[in-house]
Amino acid sequence: MAKSSKAVVTFIVGAAVGVAVGYFLNSDKKDELVENLKSQADRLKEKFRKKKEQYEDAIENELA
Repeated sequence: MAKSSKAVVTFIVGAAVGVAVGYFLNSDKKDELVENLKSQADRLKEKFRKKKEQYEDAIENELA
């Protein structure tokens, strides 16, 4: 794909995402959406924290 077609596709996808976010933030479900996103972010943070601890333990065991 040529550079210009990639740029056009990227622009269209970005615009679509922007429209979707704008729609949801202006809808009645805004608070529900924000709470769901916060909940998902918290779950991801916890997953990453656990993985970090696993890797730290594995490295510590290798060095010991």
